[in-house]
Amino acid sequence: MDVVEGYSYSSSSSTELAVTTHKKRAGRKKFRDTRHPFFRGVRQRGQGGKWVCQVREPQKKSRIWLGTFPSPEMAARAYDVAAVALRGPGAPLNFENSRQLLPRPVSSEPVDIRAAARAAAEAFRDDDRLRTTSSELFFHDEEAECNMPSLLASMAEGMLITPPGVHHGGMFEYWDDLEDPQMDLSLWND
Repeated sequence: MDVVEGYSYSSSSSTELAVTTHKKRAGRKKFRDTRHPFFRGVRQRGQGGKWVCQVREPQKKSRIWLGTFPSPEMAARAYDVAAVALRGPGAPLNFENSRQLLPRPVSSEPVDIRAAARAAAEAFRDDDRLRTTSSELFFHDEEAECNMPSLLASMAEGMLITPPGVHHGGMFEYWDDLEDPQMDLSLWND
């Protein structure tokens, strides 16, 4: 009997039957419940809404603790710095488009990696603050600038007026005098 990915196949009979083996999946359930759905190396700590980040050192069982952060994005940024420092420039990141903007640690020591990760996370927090304050300081009212209410009113009024070519004396005043009354009017035919 061969076992492949949770299924066992009997090769002794002419028809092969797939029987599902009921096996419990190994691993910590609590870790799966608390980790972030799409950020690598980020998980939620308790019910307080804090996010923690740690990264495993290559070829070792030990982990480097990067810290506790108020948002998952800040923790993900810290993870990105540590991943590049430990795994090189080809490491998979949470924010691929900001690879060149990440600070580089002075050395590959955990203390230096932690410091660079903290700096990247704090810079991310500052970016969020700048975005919110700049949008709060300046409000651009496009409706007032384009006079949107009167524009919409004039467009609605324009739909009530008869098109210029349909009324008598317009472009189609000689419609009945056409030589070929069977011309192709596929626009109006079904």
